[in-house]
Amino acid sequence: MTATIGLSGCIDALQEHYEGSFQGVIPVEIYSEAEQPYDITLEAFERETNRQTYDESFTLTAGQRATAPHLDATEQRFRVTKIDREDRTRQLTKEEPITPQTNSVTVRITDDDLILELERDDEGTESAAEPDSVDSNSSDTGTSTNESVADR
Repeated sequence: MTATIGLSGCIDALQEHYEGSFQGVIPVEIYSEAEQPYDITLEAFERETNRQTYDESFTLTAGQRATAPHLDATEQRFRVTKIDREDRTRQLTKEEPITPQTNSVTVRITDDDLILELERDDEGTESAAEPDSVDSNSSDTGTSTNESVADR
């Protein structure tokens, strides 16, 4: 009995010591609902310095699912770009903020769209579902400003 109480005190002390300083990770899932293969780039940038903190690329075929490396649960901008494999042009780019309250990121690819869904503690699930077409010759990032909250 004494050993259990002593161990409980150690755990409480560790929790108090690390309260607020533990940095979480955010899982990133990618799903292709498209009929043809697409290349996808995933990037994240610190909000204050614009320093790149994440850079991953994937090729997904029809019906394929991929799990990307986790994102750090810090204040950053997360950007996804869908690239046509045949003519190597950017088709769509979506960008959303990542915060410590973000629980997961889901990317869905269709032939006509790119959907970026973020699940957060404070706001539920947000979806940037409206397509943002980006011309391959344009320097515009195609950042989505339309957000809708979806119930899960």
